Amino acid sequence: MKLLPAIAPLFLSSLVASKSFLFGSNEQHALVDDSLSVPGDNPLNFCADPTDFSLTIHNVDLDPNPPEKGKALAIKAIGNFTEKVEQDAYILLSVKYGLITLINTKADLCEQMKQVDESCPLQGAKHFTKDVTLPKEIPRGTYTVQADVYTKDDEKITCLKATVHF
Repeated sequence: MKLLPAIAPLFLSSLVASKSFLFGSNEQHALVDDSLSVPGDNPLNFCADPTDFSLTIHNVDLDPNPPEKGKALAIKAIGNFTEKVEQDAYILLSVKYGLITLINTKADLCEQMKQVDESCPLQGAKHFTKDVTLPKEIPRGTYTVQADVYTKDDEKITCLKATVHF
């Protein structure tokens, strides 16, 4: 959950599949509509048309992109909350390894935001920066992460998806 505060609120929305998964290479290629891509240097896409979300994501950069196991990952994200997000907002997070669900949990958004030095209420322009080290012990395979972020009144803030091959 260390990576959750930085990625879930602002960016988990993409679908990238690895060519190595299909053809034996280490390159990654998008398999989704580019119109759903999160702007910036990242493997992220929105789960749906983001125009209806109360979080406008302007840019997300990951370094390195794609993330590499055993290496530091720098995450920089810029967005704008068009509506106030208050206590009791939450994230529904799902992480799958292939077809196997590893994590399926509900997390408090405001608690997670404390790890990037933010607190609720969230409103207006935000700039997030987070550095994490990915464990080198990540098993080889395809991982899919989806984060649906909601207000306390169950209104969607954003929905993000990413699939990465390690």
